Amino acid sequence: MNKILIFYGSYGGGHLSAARNIRDYIQNNYNVSEIVLVDCIEYINKILNKVTTKAYNDFSTNARWMWKQIYYGSESGSLSKISNSINRIMAIKLNKLLQDFKPDLIISTHPFSSQMCAILKQKEKITCPLATVMTDYAPHSQWLVANEFVDFYFVAHEAMKNDLIKRGVESKKIFATGIPLSNRFLLNYDKAKILNEYDLSINKKTILFFAGGAYGFGKDKTFNMLKSIIANFPYLQVIAIAGKNEKMKERFDELVTETNSEDSVKILSFTDKVPELMSVSDLVITKPGGLTTTESLASGLPLIIIDPLPGQEEENAQYVENSGAGIWIRKTDNIEEILYDLFNSPYKLQNMKIKARLIAKKNSTKDICKILLG
Repeated sequence: MNKILIFYGSYGGGHLSAARNIRDYIQNNYNVSEIVLVDCIEYINKILNKVTTKAYNDFSTNARWMWKQIYYGSESGSLSKISNSINRIMAIKLNKLLQDFKPDLIISTHPFSSQMCAILKQKEKITCPLATVMTDYAPHSQWLVANEFVDFYFVAHEAMKNDLIKRGVESKKIFATGIPLSNRFLLNYDKAKILNEYDLSINKKTILFFAGGAYGFGKDKTFNMLKSIIANFPYLQVIAIAGKNEKMKERFDELVTETNSEDSVKILSFTDKVPELMSVSDLVITKPGGLTTTESLASGLPLIIIDPLPGQEEENAQYVENSGAGIWIRKTDNIEEILYDLFNSPYKLQNMKIKARLIAKKNSTKDICKILLG
């Protein structure tokens, strides 16, 4: 195989991460002359991509009720028809790239590009195999438009495969491989060495707290959560990742100083050491994005899930909780009681770790590439 085209979208970071993980594995393990990653909407229209990405960000943080309406409304009915019609129009522009590049295989980690390529294959503009990689733990109908022209569907788990079959996708096309994971999560790390690098103790349980990111939990809620952990759990240590949220990091740094908790609480900005940090942790507190959830499960880490975005993240949260690998914190739940129960009942935490490993699919990327490339 000479040329592979991998499409992703800018709405959240999971689609790009999945695309990169597949690309990296292919580059390291297969003899392919050219692999290109393309943001499908940005290629079609940069202004449209900027506007729609900003709209997604705004809905995610300030108008979640609106995002919920859009997410579920686009499953069927008029909103779904509008979305499908727009993708048919945008497919015309995408076709130029496909005719110029002439890929031998197209992999899509975003529903829009999957849909556009399927439409083009239906019109006989392209003939190469199409592979769709879903990046959450429940399906959405936008992934399945013109599914008879998609050759492969890769999904997170067996129940999701069964759901796709009920929605009319041929069973032979669907593979429950899991969401593409970076090979770095398969490596073995020296726990004592990593903890020492962050001046943390090997004798304390460690919480990894994803507190920033583009769509954080809300400033006050996040701040108060860390404050509560510091005040109520002196026998735990915390690595809090504020990401690119500089104001959050400043508030966290001030809190750590005020509480004299420098020895047990480490505040990080954006980091590329997530595999290493997960390897030394005992629990993750996070929003349930598809990739973060996959990475946590592959690391054998139970999840405390906070404030999921309506739609895909709530469905991710429900899957993890139903599997016994995590706890979804609702508004009426008391996180202090939940953490106290977990860390003072070793069996419960250990049981959740076992269940996390049982549903993890650590070889997801390898399995996807093997199916596609042999």
